[in-house]
Amino acid sequence: MSVRRALALAACGLAGGSVLLSAVVVGKQPARSGGDSEPRPGGSSVPSAAPPGLLLLPPTASCPPTAGWIERPAGSGSYWDSNWDRREPLALINLKKKNEETGEEELASRLDHCKAKATRHIFLIRHSQYHLDGRADKDRTLTPLGREQAELTGHRLASLGIKFDQIIHSSMTRATETTEIISKHLPGVKKISTDLLREGAPIEPDPPVSHWKPEAVQYYEDGARIEAAFRNFIHRADAKQEEDSYEIFVCHANVIRYIVCRALQFPPEGWLRLSLNNGSITHLVIRPNGRVALRTLGDTGFMPPDKITRT
Repeated sequence: MSVRRALALAACGLAGGSVLLSAVVVGKQPARSGGDSEPRPGGSSVPSAAPPGLLLLPPTASCPPTAGWIERPAGSGSYWDSNWDRREPLALINLKKKNEETGEEELASRLDHCKAKATRHIFLIRHSQYHLDGRADKDRTLTPLGREQAELTGHRLASLGIKFDQIIHSSMTRATETTEIISKHLPGVKKISTDLLREGAPIEPDPPVSHWKPEAVQYYEDGARIEAAFRNFIHRADAKQEEDSYEIFVCHANVIRYIVCRALQFPPEGWLRLSLNNGSITHLVIRPNGRVALRTLGDTGFMPPDKITRT
């Protein structure tokens, strides 16, 4: 088995969440000359011995199927779907539409017209600590500590010296109150409320947890809404956008964790493995070519230790 094949099998196990370990490094050895296989009479070949430094374990299963929400381009040979937001220039033009004068398609010009030019900076803020004992959403207001946390988060965002374009927030009480406090530190930035960013159960977590088991219908209802929030808000810049943008989204831990997994094209079932403090800042960057980077995840380093909570 070749080194490339061994590493590919190992990658399959990691990408699919499998516990199969196909190649284990046991020591650095000098490289041997020669190919990956030895000839067999009749022109066929058999795998050569394990390359030095690798202990090969026989695979017990093939790679698991790709998660259903990822649509991979046929024959791409890559784990990254460059058209994940359906905003690749080639996906935005009608190839059947001809130029009226020449009757020929000016593909290069049209592709350039559809290309994004700006970078989007997405700041995902988890709401501050709130009263967990409230029976209805209107009763789940911020605690005194939660209000302090929101002040600290607002001060931190203001200290970055960034001209923010807008604040989009969940319509739930704790997110709305957090937004009102943060916005005092960012005067003039418009606020938009949306139900799409409300808290919920995005997708059944893997591995499951025993202390939190929503009904299946909750995943069905909340999951569709939170996925809609992702598709609506998380994408590369529109081709008409000339300058980089900086947007704040104040919402909830489950929503943010799911968005991060989706944006990075990690298995979304792993969202519950991430942990976010109240009032934390998560910074995603979406480049014009569709590449996504995670600058910070759940940052609360700007808060004193005694102000940090995760409720």
